[in-house]
Amino acid sequence: MNSPPNAPKPVAAGTFSRRDMLGIATTAAAVAGVALTTTQAAGQGEPKAPAKPPIRESLKAAQAAVKAVEKTIIKISREVWDLPAVGLKEQEAMEVHIRELEAAGFKITARKAGGHPTAFIAEWSQGMGGPKLGFLPEYDALPGLGNAAEAKVKPAANGKTDGHGCGHNCLGAGCTGAAIALKAMMEAKKTPGTLRVYGCGAEENVGAKVFMAKAGLFDDLDAALAWHSAPVAATGTVITSANRKIRVSWKGKTAHAGNTPWDGRSALDAAELFAHGVNLMREHVEPTARMHYIYEVAGVAPNIVPDEARIWMTARDATTAKVNATVEWLGQLGEGAALGTQTKANFTLEIGMPEMMPNETLAVRTLEHMQNTPLEWTAEEQSFAKACQKAMGLKEVGMATQTLPLIREMKVGGSSDVADVSWKCPVALFGWPTLPLGVSLHSWAVTACGGMSIGDKGSLASAEILAAVGYDLLTEPDLRKAAKEELTKRLDGRKYQAVQNIDPKSWDETAKRFGKSPGEEIVTDIEWK
Repeated sequence: MNSPPNAPKPVAAGTFSRRDMLGIATTAAAVAGVALTTTQAAGQGEPKAPAKPPIRESLKAAQAAVKAVEKTIIKISREVWDLPAVGLKEQEAMEVHIRELEAAGFKITARKAGGHPTAFIAEWSQGMGGPKLGFLPEYDALPGLGNAAEAKVKPAANGKTDGHGCGHNCLGAGCTGAAIALKAMMEAKKTPGTLRVYGCGAEENVGAKVFMAKAGLFDDLDAALAWHSAPVAATGTVITSANRKIRVSWKGKTAHAGNTPWDGRSALDAAELFAHGVNLMREHVEPTARMHYIYEVAGVAPNIVPDEARIWMTARDATTAKVNATVEWLGQLGEGAALGTQTKANFTLEIGMPEMMPNETLAVRTLEHMQNTPLEWTAEEQSFAKACQKAMGLKEVGMATQTLPLIREMKVGGSSDVADVSWKCPVALFGWPTLPLGVSLHSWAVTACGGMSIGDKGSLASAEILAAVGYDLLTEPDLRKAAKEELTKRLDGRKYQAVQNIDPKSWDETAKRFGKSPGEEIVTDIEWK
């Protein structure tokens, strides 16, 4: 991929995990985060920042527009923080966004957008024709991560055990606030165009972006814009992996495990045989492949031959074609395990995401605005961050204070439903600090920081950057053209194919079955050179 003119010098990198990249490409890696560098983790300071480019008029205007709606943005973040609920249960948080968008003059054009229960679309337009831009707020929380806005593990005052341990209260406020601010900028200059806010519910379990992409709701966008909470400020061309979420179940026959086990047929034996086969597969798949699973059902008592068993797993690989090949093999394993145990198998591919189509054209422009957006913290905020780090056994280095250089063409193992949108239109995406250096997403400290001024500053700064990039896209045809041409080149003739086979009649059961624990993902380091 050719670099845009005057592109900043990129960063060479080592291995990333989903948590590392989620702040840049999420999911959200995503089904995906930015973590700190190896040297940062050791408390040796941040890499040297590149020289700042000249500040554009669009960012100056965005800063003024965001300042005018600052109270609204902070209100969204704080209210959603105080209304935490896991995916598919976050209706109250969704209504906060809808209320503020309607108050700002947006029209709610869809609820249950794409058939997803906690998704919506809000729209505002001006003039004849003009570009169409989308913003992607998220607002679901995580189980077990409820915490007070204090630098220690402490139950939230509202008594809720769910918490915004991935910073979605900040993320959502920044995206929705950017749309409101950009509307004011367009009105001031009589700029034609359409703004859409896509309420992206349940990112952590059953991402609404997949449903809306399947329904074609992003098809007419010129670009989409998003960001994610992170320990660092970074952007670039990060390529998250394609994934598939699968459930395999087996049906056998019960019997007394002591007296007449020969009368039974163990579904658990089938599940164990399947899992053994998966682990043998690991020798013969490429290093980019990932297969991880849990046993959901494995019998009820040791003296009863289990007649039911179920495994939930995720398969990932660098490309859609590769992960599809893995899924086909896994299906054969499921049937083979059933044959070997005289049970019956049911292999269900429930939902999946493609690999990310990053956009260097938009990343370079986004980075310009990031470099001109201050990362400034009070002594109290740095002390709060260091207290969180101390409580977690980390180096007490506080919050990040500078934007990192451009990351280029980095493939990661994590996934994000932003990838579904990236196959439909160019996406501008970045990470911005709302949590201390070294702290992992999906932790209590993220919840704590998101409920105080550290999180507020992230929401406001991200809104400024998003509104500035949005205005550039509205007013610069060459920027839109270059971004679209880059996407066309990356797709290379491939077409988006949605992977979503969840029965909409059973959302309550789906919400339970797709619950995520705080420790689902693992962390590796980034090496910045």
